[in-house]
Amino acid sequence: MQRAALLDAARSLLSEGGTDALTFPALAERTGLARSSVYEYFRSRAAVVEELCEVDFPVWAAEVAAAMDGAASAEGKVEAYVRAQLALVGDRRHRAVVAISASELDAGAREKIRAAHGSLVAMIVEALRDMGHAEPRLAAMLLQGVVDSAVRRIELGAAEEPATITEAAVSMALRGVRG
Repeated sequence: MQRAALLDAARSLLSEGGTDALTFPALAERTGLARSSVYEYFRSRAAVVEELCEVDFPVWAAEVAAAMDGAASAEGKVEAYVRAQLALVGDRRHRAVVAISASELDAGAREKIRAAHGSLVAMIVEALRDMGHAEPRLAAMLLQGVVDSAVRRIELGAAEEPATITEAAVSMALRGVRG
């Protein structure tokens, strides 16, 4: 239960103040533990980040997969893939993952994030193949780039409303720059 409380506190700190806010003193304060107790659960900030990725990313990916499963066509799956990820932008877990990905992490943590993103991209390859893409894996990586750009735009509080950004990302995913 203490480990779960520490992870929940880490999510809050990351979503409120980015990676700079994720410190062991702040974790201790949020959970009511002694600072030394935090070290009993995690050896470093990177270890906290790695565990957050292990716990949160599969839940996030499952939500995207469920949205895609509800679509009847390949195009519907692509649209669901984009919309589901962008709908998660306001979720604390997502804000934590975005903060994590922007931080300076050790090689192990970076590899876990890359693997998690790889599993997300792998979800859409079949739908892109069904749509006739000659290079569906490459198309999936480029599509994720569109999603990542839209996420950053929403996270930054761009001039456009999140719904406008989402519609533009869906249009880009389905029709490219032709609109």
